[in-house]
Amino acid sequence: MRDEPIPLPRQLGMYAYRGHTVLEFRGEIDIVSATEIGPFVDRATDRPGARVVIDLRPAEFFDGSGLRLLYRARLRVLERGGQLHLVCTHPLTLRVFRVTGLARLLPPQPSLDAALARSGAASGPL
Repeated sequence: MRDEPIPLPRQLGMYAYRGHTVLEFRGEIDIVSATEIGPFVDRATDRPGARVVIDLRPAEFFDGSGLRLLYRARLRVLERGGQLHLVCTHPLTLRVFRVTGLARLLPPQPSLDAALARSGAASGPL
C-alpha cells in the first residue's frame, strides 16, 4: 500500500523559491488553523540547515496562536543550524511583532526577495 500525500490545510501554501521552503499563511491564522498548520511547519523546520521563509502577506488575521507558531519555527530552525525569514506587510501584524519583540528576533521584510537578501541575521541568536 502506497502512502498518499497529506493535503495541505487551506490556510497554508508551500513551495520552493531560490533554495528555500516558503510557507505561505493564508486567511485567518487563529487557534484552529494554527493547530492544522503546526505539523507542516514542524516538518519544514525539522531538517538540519533548513532554509525557510514564512510569508504572511496573504494572512488576513493573525493572533497569538500564530505568534507561537513563528516562535516555535524560529527555535526549531536555529537548533538545527538553519535560517528562518519572515515576510509581512500588514500594519496591525507588524505592530504586534514590534510590541512582542518578535520584530527584533525575526525582522519582517516586505517581499520574498528582500527577505532572502538578508544574511543569516534574520535568524540571529536565541
